[in-house]
Amino acid sequence: QVQLVESGGGSVQTGGSLRLSCAASGRTFSSSAMAWFRQAPGKEREFVAGIDGFGNEKYYAEFVKGRFTIARSNANKIVTLQMNSLEPEDTAVYYCAARRPWSYTTNRVSDYDTWGQGTQVTVSS
Repeated sequence: QVQLVESGGGSVQTGGSLRLSCAASGRTFSSSAMAWFRQAPGKEREFVAGIDGFGNEKYYAEFVKGRFTIARSNANKIVTLQMNSLEPEDTAVYYCAARRPWSYTTNRVSDYDTWGQGTQVTVSS
């Protein structure tokens, strides 16, 4: 079982950047597909980016392509989300999530077994 703790959220102005980190513990991290989701007030949780266990396959929601980059270090058990060119519409609580070992990456909330506590990102105009 993997445990997840996010960090790196904060407040920035439009066009700014933030780097979110998700520290994982547990023996199965390197075999788990990981993803970032976000949830804005009054909205459903939505997929932002995902990465397979090896870090070779990456997937992005259309609204973040070219602005956000997901990466992982299995040696350090960390998944990051570099966010550039932030917009007010990116304001949300961002969650790190893990699938069960040896599962492929998906964009469905229900496919992820383990979640972090979330970190707030606020972008002001």
